[in-house]
Amino acid sequence: MTEEQMNRVLNTKHHHDSSKKSAIELSKQMQKIMLKLKGEFIQEDGKGVNYAGMKDSALFQDYIDNVAPQLQHVDLDNITEYEKKAFFINIYNALTIHGLASLAELPQSVLKVKHFWATTCYNIGGLVYSLDDVEHGILRGNRGHPSTIEPTFKTDDPRLKFIVNELDPRIHFALVCGAKSCPAINVYSAENLDQALDAATRSFCAQEVSMFTETNEIWLSKIFQWYSQDFGRTDIDVMKWTVPYLEKSVQDRAHLLLTKLEKVSPVDVKYNEYDWSLNCPRPTLNSAGIHPNDLMERENNRS
Repeated sequence: MTEEQMNRVLNTKHHHDSSKKSAIELSKQMQKIMLKLKGEFIQEDGKGVNYAGMKDSALFQDYIDNVAPQLQHVDLDNITEYEKKAFFINIYNALTIHGLASLAELPQSVLKVKHFWATTCYNIGGLVYSLDDVEHGILRGNRGHPSTIEPTFKTDDPRLKFIVNELDPRIHFALVCGAKSCPAINVYSAENLDQALDAATRSFCAQEVSMFTETNEIWLSKIFQWYSQDFGRTDIDVMKWTVPYLEKSVQDRAHLLLTKLEKVSPVDVKYNEYDWSLNCPRPTLNSAGIHPNDLMERENNRS
């Protein structure tokens, strides 16, 4: 682990109880506080986070002081695949929010934070996991980052024992990386994980998948391009994967375009621009297009 990573392990605070923690019980504790944080500081549609307000809240401080540090002592042995998947999806989203809220100054885009996904980490059960480790190592079954073919964990890595055995592509619509084009933030539990992932996938596809039979065009989120290997080998495979999650009218158009694709007819598969702007609400402007704080500063300068 690099020194830079050491500096970004965000849950190293000492906790009064250092005994082993049940992953199931700690997961429930995390779900509870994450739901409270969502209710207070995340937009109803799950697409925007009030990082500034959350950072100064007693609720977030409670998470930092009393919940996140317990992850250092969590026991991940003997949990089911569903429990593991829900646990690490919630970890990823909590760590993203924690990582951004802990910055001295919020960036306009998460891309402006150097090596954010590689160096924003939690100690989980005595092992350090970055956001990349959680996504590609654990949840994608030790596949490589889209920019490399190398697996995330090497053969002697102790974290290998905790990887999800079967890749579930629906995770891509549950993981939130801090950008406006990311899926909505939700809190997941093992008990209803399938239904929740289905709902997250349908919601994302409703916004990011479009079929135009008039122009023979298919428009998809870039997630389908970056992680195409997770959905299939070809455009046809990716298209077929999306169909069950589309609304009926879109499904009908998808079937027509799929038929054309299979007959090697000209169909353009295009990808929506990904908005990497930070997923925080924009400041409210007055009727003159001026932020209230700027207006106040202007008035103070006059006096």
